[in-house]
Amino acid sequence: MPELPEVETTIRGLRPCLEGEVLTLVEPRRADLRRPIPADLRQRLTGARVIGLSRRAKYGLIHTDREDTLIFHLGMSGRWRIAPAQLDKHDHLIIETASGKRLVLNDPRRFGSLDLMPTVDVAAFDPFTRMGPEPLGDDFTPAVLAQALKGRVGPIKLLLLDQKVVAGLGNIYVCEALNMAGISPIRPGGNVSRAAINRLVPAIKQVLAAAIEAGGSTLRDYARPDGELGYFFKQWRVYGREGEPCVCGGTVQRRTDGGRSTFFCPACQK
Repeated sequence: MPELPEVETTIRGLRPCLEGEVLTLVEPRRADLRRPIPADLRQRLTGARVIGLSRRAKYGLIHTDREDTLIFHLGMSGRWRIAPAQLDKHDHLIIETASGKRLVLNDPRRFGSLDLMPTVDVAAFDPFTRMGPEPLGDDFTPAVLAQALKGRVGPIKLLLLDQKVVAGLGNIYVCEALNMAGISPIRPGGNVSRAAINRLVPAIKQVLAAAIEAGGSTLRDYARPDGELGYFFKQWRVYGREGEPCVCGGTVQRRTDGGRSTFFCPACQK
């Protein structure tokens, strides 16, 4: 599943193609993805000018001068394609601009979504109302995380995946950040010391920033809008490296938590 760095990379790839452009064609090619596509999507967006693009957690936002915002989620296998040579059967939304650019949203498994909201109401979009702070934002501090973990008995790894604690973190980057901070993924959240939290917050920010710089991690269907692959997987410290050496000299192990693989090093993560 594309995680926060992959969505941020997508937004950065779409920005030079869409920002300032007038949308001359907005054509959904099916009625639904994970849920129904707004029936008035074509009517509300055709002729609109894109005035900005942004991201909230794992959602991308395309803002227009009609005070409507298109909110997309890439689901398990979604990606945008820029100037495709030909359309694919899994291209479910076509966008064309006045300058002749064409972009398509491709989603073979159809676990993604498209929503359209008045821009002033975006903060009230249901998934956003239950989210914690952005991990790359100034509001995500050791003090904020310490308060969110206070008294919690669940494993720190699963708590970091809880979007109410912090928005947008996914399995790969939580495993990587916990290893960088030297924290066991199974330690109860309320038992993580303040010193460890002081290491963890910068580790989360560092891992995400490095992943964005590398274009994300390519898993299965994900690729950047320009078709290039993300290369952060070459920098993975523990994820997908069961049985291989950790940077500390220990051996990376794998366990299953909450139905997901957890990669960690018992020698340096306490």
